[in-house]
Amino acid sequence: EVQLQASGGGLVQAGGSLRLSCATSGFRLVDYDIGWFRQAPGKDRERVACINNPDGKEYYVESVKGRFTISEDIAQKTSYLTMKDLRPEDTAVYYCAAGTMSTFDSDWNLQPDYWGRGTLVTVSS
Repeated sequence: EVQLQASGGGLVQAGGSLRLSCATSGFRLVDYDIGWFRQAPGKDRERVACINNPDGKEYYVESVKGRFTISEDIAQKTSYLTMKDLRPEDTAVYYCAAGTMSTFDSDWNLQPDYWGRGTLVTVSS
């Protein structure tokens, strides 16, 4: 059974940092592209970052470039999203997903096959 479980969310002040983890099971991490999404209150879910496997290339949306870093530990079957310089607008439920990504011009997208349960990140001003 494929499972993804995000954790590590919490309450942090603006300017602070958090590291989210996505523990996976039931599939090989290198066989899928792994991404992070978020959904803020009253808004649609949006892409945040993605790592293309097996080459490990990272992709980010503009709003998080330079602040967020996606990584993964293949042996531990875990993906991470390290978030620095957090802003109130980063407040959202964060989800990890496994699927297939595509790139076009300078943009990218991830089509998830599997979703994990989210973890709430709240950034206070």
